[in-house]
Amino acid sequence: MHMQNLMSGKSLLMIAVAALTLSSCKNGGLFGKKKGKSSVTGWNYDDKNMGNFHVSKVKYPKAGPGLVFVQGGSFVMGAKEEDVMGEWNNVPRKVTVPSFFIDETEVANVHYREYLYWIENTFSNDTNVLNRVLPDTLVWREELAYNEPYVEYYFRYPSYNYYPVVGVTWKQAHDFCVWRSDRVNELNLMKKGYLKKDAIKREMKGAGADGSFNTETYLMNPELIQGRSKPKKSDLKDINNKPRSTVRMEDGILNMGYRLPTEAEWEYAAYGLLDQNPSPRKKESKSGEELRSNQQIYAWSKNPSGLRDNRRGSWQGKFLANFKRGSGDNMGVAGGLNDRAAIPGHIKSFYPNSFGLYNMSGNVSEWVGDVYRPMSPMDNEDFNYFRGNKFQKYYKNSSGEYERDSMGHLKKVDISDEEVKNRRNYQRNNVINYRDGDSTSGASYLYGVTTLVSDKSRVIKGGSWNDRPYWLSPGSRRFLEEDQSASTVGFRCAQSYLGPPEGPGFKEGNIFGKRKQNKRKK
Repeated sequence: MHMQNLMSGKSLLMIAVAALTLSSCKNGGLFGKKKGKSSVTGWNYDDKNMGNFHVSKVKYPKAGPGLVFVQGGSFVMGAKEEDVMGEWNNVPRKVTVPSFFIDETEVANVHYREYLYWIENTFSNDTNVLNRVLPDTLVWREELAYNEPYVEYYFRYPSYNYYPVVGVTWKQAHDFCVWRSDRVNELNLMKKGYLKKDAIKREMKGAGADGSFNTETYLMNPELIQGRSKPKKSDLKDINNKPRSTVRMEDGILNMGYRLPTEAEWEYAAYGLLDQNPSPRKKESKSGEELRSNQQIYAWSKNPSGLRDNRRGSWQGKFLANFKRGSGDNMGVAGGLNDRAAIPGHIKSFYPNSFGLYNMSGNVSEWVGDVYRPMSPMDNEDFNYFRGNKFQKYYKNSSGEYERDSMGHLKKVDISDEEVKNRRNYQRNNVINYRDGDSTSGASYLYGVTTLVSDKSRVIKGGSWNDRPYWLSPGSRRFLEEDQSASTVGFRCAQSYLGPPEGPGFKEGNIFGKRKQNKRKK
């Protein structure tokens, strides 16, 4: 009886396969048109008869608006000249920075006003949100100076459109990066047909937190995003072979997101060490000589743009950054102004460094992502160094649903130490004071009592229009509380990059042709 059932089952299976084969031959194959195929299961990709699993073509992140590519590498991070301040807070040590993107210039007044314009319209019924993002123009005031014109006009007047925004706290700079990511991704989805064409108009008519687009919300719970639509034609299909209504990160359409650069990224980018090795921009160039002898002090080096033209002397002696030469000398003498800027200057003033970045030395100091701590040789990872991790997860309410905060971002909560106690790579969710201020190190920081350093102290880099040359070195570092601001501090954004470290268009890894290695003779 069992054998009869088995035989009959086999017969039915053969008949079904034969029928499927006959019906599919008309379309050019057993499962229709030739598709990409899994090398682990043999199943076709993007095949309605095999579940429509979609695999995007290999693509690498492109630089978002305003960004340039920085090829990573190893360098000596830390002080490059005598520690005249006596702080010794940046011991030189070799670290490796993966390739990444960073803003060509500092974020300007006009860029931040665009942010405010969006906030004013989208959150027109919530003045608290607007008040949280406004820069503090009172940072220009001094007890013994007449700076009221800057208080009133520096941020708003068109003369200063492309001067760096100042008076912005670390928190505000961080939120600007999130907003910028959302606007870039919102536009990408609208162009692809996954958001309605009027989504932005509707959003900016008082949509508020629940009606605004947020990338994390879209990825985690797209139903919370208004204005979604299905494109009429799309390579992205669901299991029923219908056009998908949402995009996933693995589809390669969404931007990876803007953020503040890490201190290591910022310092590496500032030095622009690209020109120290031969043929850095030629595809598949020979391996570099790995020169690290070029330990320059400031953000300019070989100056391939001809800045040091000694034959004609046309550039020799010119100021290469906006800084304060000495007490009472912010711009030199009339008729021959040394840096042509009394306050912060145009974001594209002076020559860019070898990575194409402007004003990495001088103009305004810049916020980076790191929490500040005095450094020691034991106080860093040698790959992708960063201090400031506080691990969180998305919050779900009692109904298991995600919620958005007053800015439209998904709510998050701290991961408990209990959840990670059995991990090998980390056992605490908040490691801002790891090895420095915790029980392991035996050190502590009493903010306002014995020190001005706290867990809210963030690193600023690069020197400003009102600083002496010492602070212009990328290796120098200072700090400011993340909820404070100054007329000398601005910021620029960065974006992560995943792909061949030499950049898109280059091969991954060293490839030596298709010949196999010779077998060892016995």
